[in-house]
Amino acid sequence: MSEPDADLPHQVALFRYGLIAELVRLPPGTPGLYRRLEAIAAQDHRIPGSSRTRVAVETLRDWLKRYREGGFEALLPRPRADRGTPRALSAAIAEALLAIKEAQPGLSVRLAIAQARASGVVPECHHLPPSTVHRLFKQHGLMSRTGEAASGEDRRRFAYARAGQLWMSDVMHGPAVPDETRRKRKTYLIAIIDDHSRLIVHARFYLSEKLASYLLAFEDAIAARGLPRKLYVDNGAAFRSKHLEYIAASLSISLIHAKPYMPQGKGKIERWFKTVRNSFLPLFKGSGLCQLNAALTRWIIESYHEKVHSATGQTPFERFTAKMHCLRSAPANLKDYFRKVARRTVSKDRSVTLNGRLYEAPVALISKRVELLYHDSEPQTVEIKYQNKSFGMIRIVDLHVNCRVKRDKNNNPQIESDNSSTYQGGKLLSAKRTTPS
Repeated sequence: MSEPDADLPHQVALFRYGLIAELVRLPPGTPGLYRRLEAIAAQDHRIPGSSRTRVAVETLRDWLKRYREGGFEALLPRPRADRGTPRALSAAIAEALLAIKEAQPGLSVRLAIAQARASGVVPECHHLPPSTVHRLFKQHGLMSRTGEAASGEDRRRFAYARAGQLWMSDVMHGPAVPDETRRKRKTYLIAIIDDHSRLIVHARFYLSEKLASYLLAFEDAIAARGLPRKLYVDNGAAFRSKHLEYIAASLSISLIHAKPYMPQGKGKIERWFKTVRNSFLPLFKGSGLCQLNAALTRWIIESYHEKVHSATGQTPFERFTAKMHCLRSAPANLKDYFRKVARRTVSKDRSVTLNGRLYEAPVALISKRVELLYHDSEPQTVEIKYQNKSFGMIRIVDLHVNCRVKRDKNNNPQIESDNSSTYQGGKLLSAKRTTPS
């Protein structure tokens, strides 16, 4: 499956959401919220389109506020208020800032700026962005790493208190089964487990482990069991997809990736895979993908979900359904959230091309950079958006119809009739020859 166009603004928005995803549902003033923001700000990050590695606490607070008010789209970069004005520091200001930072290495960027203003080196009216000062300090090796753990990785076990707080997902290589042509095909078990209850929210064998298969699995899981707060996945290509990131962000799901070469973090799903290998696969006597999945579903419902789990003391089904009120229901238009996103510029003749097909866009969007939202399986249903506003569905261009379009003096299109009864061709061949009188 091809990826949606990963232009920089959307990469930035996804990055911003990734940092605050676990905090967006906490109300302002929640105890400990500021400390959690400080912990995020103390870490190094790979910021799209920037050489910086740190994000200030106040910036994180601003992103939280914007997301609460406007959702994911509010995290898209906004034009600079000082666009067109120089941002370079004068030599005098740069030297003063460096002297302040060297004298007090632990001083934050904002406090360094405040001291520079208090000393009179930087006038109050002078615009001095913290990001510019941060770059200055970083270039001179004055931004020390803080907030790092004194010891190695924290590998303590964890368990969430309620169902739906965290889903854990991975892929297991399954048995080979014959397809329609009786050719043996390898299968892949895509499974998602609820961390709290150990309930399997989705498990199915597929003939591919690529993104297309995983999105089908993820959508089915949400439709059946509601929206999780977090989704913990591997680092495979499908899980690193920008399309998956976009879907998760749109549904307010925090997407968490396991650290490479550390299988301990996926212990619960890995233990379930072991149970599948030891308890299910040896008993399977059928053949074919449909039979395999039917048997797996029956085994999960009748055996695994009804057996008391050694770690919880309850059956997965009992534990999952004990706090159903905590679950987030799936939106009625869930399928729309799984649409691909393509970005195109509308040509002067109102057309845009998508997957080799020509579509007709509204006149108002000529020369505009727009978003096209679609499913591969439904080429007739493509929504067009500009600046986060929907302009409805666009249709595939019918070149034959366009040949008959005429416009009145007000530029309103009218299609000429193509009624075959008005066709006059062939009359000379069918008419009787007459002699002149």
